[in-house]
Amino acid sequence: MTINAENIGDLKYNSDGLIPAIIQDDENGEVLMLAYLNAESLKISLAERRTCFWSRSRRELWRKGETSGHIQRIRSITTDCDRDTLLIKVDQTGPACHLGTRSCFTGVVG
Repeated sequence: MTINAENIGDLKYNSDGLIPAIIQDDENGEVLMLAYLNAESLKISLAERRTCFWSRSRRELWRKGETSGHIQRIRSITTDCDRDTLLIKVDQTGPACHLGTRSCFTGVVG
């Protein structure tokens, strides 16, 4: 299901009021990162057409790229069959990972 302002109430948030989102490059399908949204950050993301997440560690909203300039422009937001996980396809500017890599999933283990 494609997510829009009219159907965000159909989503299943966890007990903390969050829903996980897989962030994927719209052009090449690369998985860039995993993040969490609450209802407010999802509304902001839909309105601004760029990603806004909920930081579980800082307990605050954060717009991807607000300090680095590495923003994610949203191309689409869909949900899985259970409506408890989002897939957000984006056009990524610069690295997605705070470590400076294109993706948080670089294959590095350890």
